[in-house]
Amino acid sequence: MAQIGIQLDQETICCSICLDLLKCPVTIPCGHSYCMNCIKSYWDDNDKEQIHSCPQCRRTFTPRPLLVKNTVLAHLVEGLKTGLHAAPADHLYAGPEDVACDVCTGRKLKACKSCLICLASYCEKHLQPHYESPTFEKHKLVDPSTQLQENICSRHDEVMKMFCRTDQQRISYLCPVDEHQGHDTVSAAAERTERQRELEVSRQNIQQRIRDREKDVKVLQQEVKAISHSANKMVKDTEKIFTKLIRTFKKRRSDVKQQVRSQQETEVSRVKEVQEKLEQEITELKRKDAELKQLSYTEDDNMFLNHYPLLSALSESRDSSSFTNRPLRYFEDVTVAVSEVSDKLQDVLSEKWTNISLKVTKVDVLLSYLQPEPKTRAGFLQHSCEITLDPDTAHTQLLLSEGNRKETLMSKPLSYSSHPERFLANFQVLSREGLTGRCYWEVEWRGTAVYVAVAYKNISRAGRLNECGFGGPQSSRVGVYLDHSAGILSFYSFSETMTLLHRVQTKFTQPLYAGLWILTLGDTAEFCKLNKTEII
Repeated sequence: MAQIGIQLDQETICCSICLDLLKCPVTIPCGHSYCMNCIKSYWDDNDKEQIHSCPQCRRTFTPRPLLVKNTVLAHLVEGLKTGLHAAPADHLYAGPEDVACDVCTGRKLKACKSCLICLASYCEKHLQPHYESPTFEKHKLVDPSTQLQENICSRHDEVMKMFCRTDQQRISYLCPVDEHQGHDTVSAAAERTERQRELEVSRQNIQQRIRDREKDVKVLQQEVKAISHSANKMVKDTEKIFTKLIRTFKKRRSDVKQQVRSQQETEVSRVKEVQEKLEQEITELKRKDAELKQLSYTEDDNMFLNHYPLLSALSESRDSSSFTNRPLRYFEDVTVAVSEVSDKLQDVLSEKWTNISLKVTKVDVLLSYLQPEPKTRAGFLQHSCEITLDPDTAHTQLLLSEGNRKETLMSKPLSYSSHPERFLANFQVLSREGLTGRCYWEVEWRGTAVYVAVAYKNISRAGRLNECGFGGPQSSRVGVYLDHSAGILSFYSFSETMTLLHRVQTKFTQPLYAGLWILTLGDTAEFCKLNKTEII
């Protein structure tokens, strides 16, 4: 029973910081107990942040509590030590993975500390002289270590307490006499002090970067909330607009339908009224015809002559020929009118939809350092896009081929239809696609000279060179990188590597269109098919 009591007390009165039995135990206001030096060191490490908390329950104290030795707990620990010395528990003995006490004989106990001066490890019992005797006052105690011999100079068999700054290695006091003679040497403690200062500076820099990045994270978190709020508001507002527009269309549809039905009813009523009169006339005529037929069979001449004038007289009749060969078109013109309105609305939507899409793609909150301009062709290829030429913009002497990716300057005009977007003065053509966001494409050409450019869609199609002409430095293969949101446009030439030809930093207000201009007959230019995994 006594042994069980000793084991229970041992589990109860261990320090949760060093995991050893309490040494000079103190009890802090929350009721937990620690070694005085352990809790003091723990609070010293956090003193800069003015945080004094319990390592176990995390309760904080302000101001820092005064530490006073708990004499009752100290007596209990001393009594427990006596019991342990008489009969150590099995878990206190060193196993294969533990550091064993170098002083114990027979079955060795676990070491609780190693001394860098003695180059030995000690259990709790054999460590006591280091705490009690002034002889060991300057010894350096560390956590148990099996690598103490690494502190011994293999040449002189001495503790390496010096540091050679010339060779950047630890040495003993005897090393400067021979192989480190004339070198810049200092004590290991002095070098540690210097490196400690550097370490603190590095930690300060790291901590500052952590604070900066944490601020960046908070900014981006706010951006996420702002983006979500803005997007939700936009969806809600546009939903109202589209719902109102749909209601307007439904009302117009209902109005047209109601008007057509009303007119249908009016016209059908008029037609039926005429139809009824005609049917009455037909009935009357049939009756007359029957009477005349009956009269024609009469053999009495006098009766025939008496009744014929009465029966042969007919009321005026509407000329039936006025209803023949009439075109059966009544409401078709309404359909045509509605179709015209639909076409105009489609044109307006097509024209304005690009502007709506541009406004959406302009939402780009990522910081520039998070998405820098690529430095290699492989990086540019990640933004590659497929571009085709717009036949409606091509000069009449430009022949388009290869799926409208290639152009060739011909000697005679081709049979293009007239179009307001066609270039008239220069042998130029624009891409079909409007370019926003991040895009990359390449153009390869053969001949005398070809200009590779980008332009707004409203560039002049006729006029002087500086009003509608493309231009730029010359290269047989040109790569173009566009970051529309960042306002970056870069032109690169190719040989064995990429070379920057020209770079523009501006603000784009509209989608851009890729353009080509050929100067000489027979010259060709083609948008290259790019593979995002291609390596030049």
